[in-house]
Amino acid sequence: MAEFGCHEHHQNEVINYMRFARSKRLLRVKTVDSCFEELKDSRLVEETFTVDEVRDMLDGLHAVVRGEVEMELINTAHTNVLLLRQLFYQAEKFYLRLQTDISELENRELLEQVAEFEKTDFKATDSLNQESIKTKLAPLNEGGVSELLNKEIARLQEENDKLKAKLRTLESQAMSVLDDKTKAERALKDLQKVQGNQQLTAQSKEISCLENTVAALKEDYERSLTVSAASQKDLQENLVSAKHELLRVQEQLALAEKELDKKFQQTAAYRNMKEILTKKNEQIKEIRKRLQRYEPNE
Repeated sequence: MAEFGCHEHHQNEVINYMRFARSKRLLRVKTVDSCFEELKDSRLVEETFTVDEVRDMLDGLHAVVRGEVEMELINTAHTNVLLLRQLFYQAEKFYLRLQTDISELENRELLEQVAEFEKTDFKATDSLNQESIKTKLAPLNEGGVSELLNKEIARLQEENDKLKAKLRTLESQAMSVLDDKTKAERALKDLQKVQGNQQLTAQSKEISCLENTVAALKEDYERSLTVSAASQKDLQENLVSAKHELLRVQEQLALAEKELDKKFQQTAAYRNMKEILTKKNEQIKEIRKRLQRYEPNE
């Protein structure tokens, strides 16, 4: 697509998008046509109509067509936003700053050239003015991108070589440390073999002694548990007996108190005391009557 000032890859991408947009547009046009056909089939069944009926049909058709066109415009705008987002995102990966000129989107000459290109089924023609849109549809600065990529590749290659050299040094050091470790392990195994027999006898004696001690402690512990269980049982039995004895004594004390109170009421002293209290109460009543007799009337 030389007339757009683009490489073959960019040309294919533009053609794919134009085909996508044309398919969406044709689908929406078919939808609008179906709106008119539906009106004809459903409403135009009589020979004459009143002005109000015609106005009503036109208003309904206007609302439907307006909704379809508005939906297509909104969908096209949103689709273009997604396309621009992809382009800007890809450009940022190469440290490029893309700019747009909104005024060029209404350039009638350019729009007519794009329409002519679309009519020829996206084939290359000489009718498109390359210079008129070169500033906005010019190819990416391949030299600058290639230079950046080459510098980045050279830097990564140099860094890779340094890492390889460092890795070889570390491998050499690791092999040396591994040899030293192997020698130390071998010496340790030899020393363990020599000391193994001597320590085995001492450890066997020590283990036997510990086993005997543990068995003795276990026996003492079991004996203590048996004695403790018997003592606990005796204490519980004694406690129960003591509770029963306490209840019996409390009952006897209650009976004794009742009997003592009954005997006291039958004694001569109790009767004399009761007579004295009765006389005193009568004397008090008599004195109160006398006092009331001498009190002034209010």
